[in-house]
Amino acid sequence: MRLSKNFTMEELCRSATAERHGIRNWPATGDEEHKVRENLRYLCFDVLQPLREHVGKPIVVNSGYRSKKVNRLVGGVKNSQHLTGEAADLRIESTKQGREWAEWIMENCDFDQMLLESNGKSVWLHVSAKRDKSLNRRVFKKMKV
Repeated sequence: MRLSKNFTMEELCRSATAERHGIRNWPATGDEEHKVRENLRYLCFDVLQPLREHVGKPIVVNSGYRSKKVNRLVGGVKNSQHLTGEAADLRIESTKQGREWAEWIMENCDFDQMLLESNGKSVWLHVSAKRDKSLNRRVFKKMKV
């Protein structure tokens, strides 16, 4: 299911951790699935798609929506925005690229928070957005992991 020109629901729910553990990383049917899908659509429409058009090349989403089980397995916080489809972790080549993307998002998009994160092996840019724009905090932090 297409969420925007260049992003799909399947892509935003894909999880290597879920695949390794044989878990279906997809929101429950009904209201939860609708809410997650609409949150992901908003995230794509307001942040990911504009960023994709700005950089002019594909953006790889390492982690979008996470089920509670997958979130626990990856060490996510209990109130992670990934659980509601409000967040995505973007693969970046370097801290410099992460800062450049974050600056562009800050100047051009409505977002809740961005975290430039690392696990010592790789770096990624966590970006989130809430559909109720009045709740977006517009916070950017460089995290040390």
